[in-house]
Amino acid sequence: MCISATAARALKSVLQGILLSFEGEKLNSMNLLLYMAPLAVVFLLPATLIMEENVVGITLALARDDSKIIWYLLFNSALAYFVNLTNFLVTKHTSALTLQVLGNAKGAVAVVVSILIFRNPVSVTGMLGYALTVFGVILYSEAKKRSK
Repeated sequence: MCISATAARALKSVLQGILLSFEGEKLNSMNLLLYMAPLAVVFLLPATLIMEENVVGITLALARDDSKIIWYLLFNSALAYFVNLTNFLVTKHTSALTLQVLGNAKGAVAVVVSILIFRNPVSVTGMLGYALTVFGVILYSEAKKRSK
């Protein structure tokens, strides 16, 4: 599942890179987001309703108990919108590969922050994996500098 999810993420990045730079019909980041968001809802909403038992009932119960949950959901939706827009802008101005490398770097940084703040334990294998990720990001950065 992890390999297929990584391959799907990479395919999405490559396709959005092609769509954002295709000479025949150039899309800007806002238009691409306009087309991709409804597709995401069509695929993710049924999966959520199937995999998350009674998610609608739980959300409604939370909203009845604390009306701030609606504001939290709206804030989370706005953040997701800006994350997607930023991803499209990064892809347009750099490349799909750069977006993937940045995503891996972000994951390594999130783990370090998690260790520092929450004192989460990390195995030796995990440390080696994160070190390899950081090393790969550094190599990619150096390769980009040399190619210019």
